[in-house]
Amino acid sequence: MKTMHNIDSYTHVRGESLFVDDIITRQDTLFGLVFDAPKAHGKIKSVNYRKAEALEGIVKIFTYEDIIGENQIGGILPDEPLWAEDEVHFWGQPIAFIVAESETIAKKARQLIDIEIEELPVITTAKEAKTKGSFINAPRSFSLGNTEEAFNNCDYMLEGETFSNGQEHLYLETQGCYAIPQENGSIKLISSTQGPTAIQKIAARVLGVPMHKIEVDVTRLGGGFGGKEDQATPWAVMTAVAVQHLGKPVKYILNRHDDLRMTGKRHPYSSFFKIGLNKELKIIAFEAEFLQNSGAAADLSPAIAERTLFHATNSYFVPNVKTSVYSCKTNLPPNTAFRGFGGPQGMFVIESAIAAAADHIGVDKRLIQEANLLAENDEFSYGQIATQVEAESTWFSAKNTFKLETLEQEIIAFNENNELFKKGISLMPIAFGISFTNTPMNHARALVHIYQDGSVGVSTGAVEMGQSVNTKMLQVAQDILGISAAKVKLETTNTTRVANTSPSAASSTADLNGKAVQMACNALLDRLTKVAAEMIEEDVTTITIQNDRVHIHGKESKLSWEDLIAQAMLERVALSENAHYATPIINFDKTKEKGHPFAYHVYGTAITTVTVDCMRGIYEIDAVKIVHDFGKSMNIGIDLGQVEGALAQGIGWMTLEEIAYGNDGRLLSNALSTYKVPDIFSAPRMIETVPLETAGNDMAIFKSKAVGEPPLMYGIGTYFAIQQAVKAFNKKYKLKFHAPFTPEKVLMALYEK
Repeated sequence: MKTMHNIDSYTHVRGESLFVDDIITRQDTLFGLVFDAPKAHGKIKSVNYRKAEALEGIVKIFTYEDIIGENQIGGILPDEPLWAEDEVHFWGQPIAFIVAESETIAKKARQLIDIEIEELPVITTAKEAKTKGSFINAPRSFSLGNTEEAFNNCDYMLEGETFSNGQEHLYLETQGCYAIPQENGSIKLISSTQGPTAIQKIAARVLGVPMHKIEVDVTRLGGGFGGKEDQATPWAVMTAVAVQHLGKPVKYILNRHDDLRMTGKRHPYSSFFKIGLNKELKIIAFEAEFLQNSGAAADLSPAIAERTLFHATNSYFVPNVKTSVYSCKTNLPPNTAFRGFGGPQGMFVIESAIAAAADHIGVDKRLIQEANLLAENDEFSYGQIATQVEAESTWFSAKNTFKLETLEQEIIAFNENNELFKKGISLMPIAFGISFTNTPMNHARALVHIYQDGSVGVSTGAVEMGQSVNTKMLQVAQDILGISAAKVKLETTNTTRVANTSPSAASSTADLNGKAVQMACNALLDRLTKVAAEMIEEDVTTITIQNDRVHIHGKESKLSWEDLIAQAMLERVALSENAHYATPIINFDKTKEKGHPFAYHVYGTAITTVTVDCMRGIYEIDAVKIVHDFGKSMNIGIDLGQVEGALAQGIGWMTLEEIAYGNDGRLLSNALSTYKVPDIFSAPRMIETVPLETAGNDMAIFKSKAVGEPPLMYGIGTYFAIQQAVKAFNKKYKLKFHAPFTPEKVLMALYEK
């Protein structure tokens, strides 16, 4: 397969790539702005819009009373109104939608709205929610073996608690939509969304119209990371309601502060573990209870909670497991999907349990990790049997490739010779399942047109959001059809061309949509080779197409691609194909909590080294050295970029990015002055990624495994490397598992007595 650079790079660096806010607007376009709740929980006693409505340039202020259909945008559970009615349940909850002739007028109007709220008790933490019995839905549990009996046979046993905070998506392009009226009551929504069909479906529900009246179009996103899977929906639906009433285009692009305040984050988790081992350091039993801070409505929390259970044992085999998760309802904005989708929160807990066990026993953490790595035919707690397992391969490859023992000796020597600087090292193995855990979502379609001049248009349900999925789709079409890349165009993602799509998420976008493109192109190729065989009077089995020409027995003929297409047109051969792909094999029975939910797993191991300044509590990440299971990468340049980006995001979550809410439910980390994300000075001084040599997996497109989410979990290793350095300086420090490990926390740990 021919590899290629990201096809968007050229227009990106020239500033020519189009996002929602770049679209040329009609002259009669109006502008929207949300009026949101200034309290986290309470009954709405009154709202006075009179002063705002009297402002010149205000067209209309929409509330729930203007909804013709249903005031409900919940996806998994119908528990989230588009606009609040009698109560507000989180600070930032939309109450009204101001439509004005300009953004400036809309902002002035928002300041003129008076609201009276009778405040009610506010819950901000998952622990408090559980104590008060405040849940989104019923808890879920996975089990394997018998933990109660197994703990009785353990030589070492201990319990502990962990906390991992939320994380702001901070996509470069904020949420937004441009809604345009069409003929006969139809509406076109140009949205920054990972889930075009979700917007189409929910807009139709709220407007009280059939789905075919709503067209959703997406060119690309300026970042998503899960934050635009469900949470792009309300803003698009609001603009659609306004267009339905006013018959004019309406544009709404959230400013950064509004986006931060009103949108959900990665879920914070408070978790409790119990782990038991024997003298050979085998983990005999593991129990965990996860308290997920879901926020005020379900959003995707139940699905995220489920994936936490799927990844609760990471890349280890534990014969006796019992894990439970509670989706706790609080008065925060509904938390949502974020790269890893609950998996990182689960993995952090078992890594913390292993670290605590190692400290308790007095051994190196990696000895416990290594003794318990998954092997072929081991069983996960959810019933799937592990096959094509690369846990040990990546682990030992990383140890040998990067000379782990030498690194460890160098760190020991450094620490012995330096009083105020200490180094730490950690290993972080990963095993991440690829598929939507909701089996019916694992399907995709592709529509491929070959035009009369031989150029090709490809439409899929994949949304391009910086992960270069369009480049990979182009590679698939180019490779199968045997033509040059210049002949292939990736169309926008549009619900009228490719309907009923799953969101671009779960690291499954390239696999699902790529397989659909593969099927469509193979069907077209089959027709075209028959035409070519007739034209040159050769057996069809001898015909291939390569480099824009027909080949016979592998040798170039005089017949060009363009001439072949011209003849196919004359013979009225179909040059369009619509293909549907559904992932085979996968299944999961939620009544039994058992099944085979994943097409395959991605494996890898990262070795992280850090240096801590023990006077100031600050630290540098010296290096992250990774052996990663790409399968047979179809584009190693893009895949390496995904590893590095995901790693940086994981490091940020574990070390810097601290979401803070006040006891009243107000977001305190509401700007980049109070919410810190990794910058160039936070990046590892060295990142080295070595692809594992492997046969790949047939369930992956061209055996090239998914790469979007798994590498984020490598960032967890940074936490434990820093912790080891702290322990080297302060022998009295007692291990804590409270992420992120910010410089402030490190400084306190260094001088803990």
